[in-house]
Amino acid sequence: FVPRRGGTGESWEPADAAAVPVLPPNAGCWVPSLAPQDILYRGVLRRKLRAGKSGAALDFAKQLGHFFVDHPEDAFGSLGRLLHKNFYLGNSKLRVSVRPGVTIPSPTPPLADASPNLCLLSSPQREARDSTIRMTALMEEIDRLEARRGCPRQHLASRLRWFSHLCRDWLFEVPLGLLADCVHEELLLQWAGLLFDDSPTGGALAWLPPEDMGARTGRLVYPGGQAMNHLYFQDMVLEELPHARGSPAQFELNGRIRQVAAARVDGEDFVGVRSDYHCGVWRVPGRAGAAPTALQVIRTCVPASCLTVSPHLPGELAVCTQSGAIYLWSVETGLQRLRHDPQTMFFRDPSSWRWSDFTAHPRVLSCADRTGLQCLDARAPERCHFDLFKVGEEAGCQQGERVVLPMYLGRAHPSQHLVTTQFSMYVLDERLPRVPMLKWAHMMKAPPLFAHLTPGGRGRSHKVLFGASPTQELLLLQYRGEKWGSGGGGRSACQLAGPPQKLHSVAGCLQHLPAQLPHRHRLLQQRLGAPAAGLAAALQEDGPRESLLVFQLSEAGDVFCQRLTHKAARPPAPTSGDEGMAASSSSPLFDAPASSPLGLGTMALRYRRWLKALSKGCGEPPRHTWPPTLSQKRLFTRKELEAPAGASALHEQARQRLRQAMQEGGRIQRWDPPAPQPPALPEPAEGPDPLSARLTAAWSGDWCQWWEERTSFNMAQRQRALRERRRRQKRARGRCSLSASFTSSLTYQSELSELSDGAPPPLSPGCPPVLPREGSPPGGTPPASPVPHEEALLSSQSLRCRGIPKERRKTLRDYLAVWAEGPPEPPEPPGSQASQLCIPSSQSQLSSASQPRRKRPRMGF
Repeated sequence: FVPRRGGTGESWEPADAAAVPVLPPNAGCWVPSLAPQDILYRGVLRRKLRAGKSGAALDFAKQLGHFFVDHPEDAFGSLGRLLHKNFYLGNSKLRVSVRPGVTIPSPTPPLADASPNLCLLSSPQREARDSTIRMTALMEEIDRLEARRGCPRQHLASRLRWFSHLCRDWLFEVPLGLLADCVHEELLLQWAGLLFDDSPTGGALAWLPPEDMGARTGRLVYPGGQAMNHLYFQDMVLEELPHARGSPAQFELNGRIRQVAAARVDGEDFVGVRSDYHCGVWRVPGRAGAAPTALQVIRTCVPASCLTVSPHLPGELAVCTQSGAIYLWSVETGLQRLRHDPQTMFFRDPSSWRWSDFTAHPRVLSCADRTGLQCLDARAPERCHFDLFKVGEEAGCQQGERVVLPMYLGRAHPSQHLVTTQFSMYVLDERLPRVPMLKWAHMMKAPPLFAHLTPGGRGRSHKVLFGASPTQELLLLQYRGEKWGSGGGGRSACQLAGPPQKLHSVAGCLQHLPAQLPHRHRLLQQRLGAPAAGLAAALQEDGPRESLLVFQLSEAGDVFCQRLTHKAARPPAPTSGDEGMAASSSSPLFDAPASSPLGLGTMALRYRRWLKALSKGCGEPPRHTWPPTLSQKRLFTRKELEAPAGASALHEQARQRLRQAMQEGGRIQRWDPPAPQPPALPEPAEGPDPLSARLTAAWSGDWCQWWEERTSFNMAQRQRALRERRRRQKRARGRCSLSASFTSSLTYQSELSELSDGAPPPLSPGCPPVLPREGSPPGGTPPASPVPHEEALLSSQSLRCRGIPKERRKTLRDYLAVWAEGPPEPPEPPGSQASQLCIPSSQSQLSSASQPRRKRPRMGF
């Protein structure tokens, strides 16, 4: 079979914005469970210990110190009673009496009254001995060390170090090495439980439906009490908000309740309860109001990890222990061990967790560990067994995937089983072992430890609820299984029906509650954030209306409920967050919508009563009969208490009210300062900025016109800039080409200067201008060269030898003829322009000669 997702499933929508408490809060103040910061090193010491290493550092010294403080009698009770006469805890000095070897102390009465057993020398009239040791200085060092706790620069006092070295071999009741090994072993177990705790697998909450399916009653079975060792059977009435009826039947057990399992056989409900070392079974008649009866209790030497109730035969259960033993427990015949194997089935895994459940045949049981499932026959368990599921490539498992919870889906199909891992869920069939019929990645943050099946009728989908313990996640999954008819055949394979749905968590209702005082808010946040401990569901049919009530149990012993209403047609999917119907800024629990016939007034009243009972049960902080006093000498200096030079009226008013409150010994009440004047509106600018113009155009609908104008303006601006840049480039290129065209001809201007009567000689940057002599003409013109020399220079042969192209020879002759006519001398240009327009000198010729020769142009200018 190829697992696939079918069409749209049934529409189940939450009727309320959050889960609602069903029962009053659990009695007593709940002790929060262990947190990682309780047993791990923190701060500088942790960085020093774990330098260059990865992982967590267990705070062994802190836990050992807690053991000494919390259990002093167990730590050093015997030697303390023997040596307490030789230790003096008073504040005064010990004085030696007239008789040699006798001291008379002067102790402090309050300390002597507080610890009479530790200080027998609490009265000056009692005679002291010379063997008494004064421990006042050591106690002061301990107090200073406690005050400096958490300081990274604290150093152990020498007095404490000396005392610890002297007494570590004889003071402790239990040898220090043995005690340290036990504490370290317990720390490792606690840390492993923080990483993954499998003790609540299966859940400790069960719902017993009534014998008449049309009745709107039922019974909840759940643990309670401060130690969660009380078992309650509470009758419930299923209305708009379920409520309890009468007082529950109560049983006190010897241990914390870990799991509650139930099944109905022959009209009677059998309830199995598992603790660490005890397992019990109760029988509950199907009729309403019948009292439950305890049938049998067994004790195990190893902690039990599983307890399931048979849906076939009354009074039969399956029990598994962490030693690898699997038992078939019958109330009539007792225990029958089916298997005992401390090793896992398919490959090596260090986990000692085991699980067992029933199958379609009453004598065939499924046994599971972290590596997979096997089915074995109770009549011949050693010979008759087969593999049902194996973690590996055959089932499409990921690397490191392990079995978390198996469950028999007998109420949906007699041959189907559910297996959940930390990544996926699988639906298996006994007739096709080792090949999952359906696989789905649940994508939950924590592995699902709880599961509940609500079978669907003809043409309906089966509803499976998955729950996680530490994160309180709750998912609803629908699938259509193989339809089981009277002929024993099926017509369709398993397939998912619609996407999974995330339901409300218990901690999610905190945001909908009204604002609380800080200490009550912390208490409520801690109580509602307790890990989940169980999951159950009840299907309620009221004519055409159909509801699914989902019950949730927390480790604190509180039971919450949320209602899911069924709709025939699926509406458009809401765009909400993770919690389904997310709350708005207001509190929907305390508003009455028109869709609910009773409104949310009953829900708000239920929450108010629950909060009141919780505050009363956990107790308010102790109130002093006298007002507490606090010295301000170390809080403020005299200069800080002095009034400033230019104090404002509001400052003076605050000082007066503060002084009055201190004199009267009352509280500082809130006063209203004068309303601040609104700031003056900024004056609008002459013209709107580009952003304002664009937003205004977009708001008025003239976006296209604004864009066209902006585009045309930018286009015209770019065109003008392009024309200007091209004009500048052409002008610069014209100068460069004109000077370059005359480079070859003007290189020899010094030789042809005598042919030019009125032309000044070319100036070179390296050669200073030659001043005219006294007998020279005032114009400074050089004397004319002989005509034959000029003709020789202008001949074609001479110009060809000079390297002047043929097409430029006539141009050179015309240019020199112009110079020969003697035009008026032009004005001398500025220095910057002269450096650009001057004729290249011999130095520039040398530099140009060193560069690679350019291509000669073929067309004039």
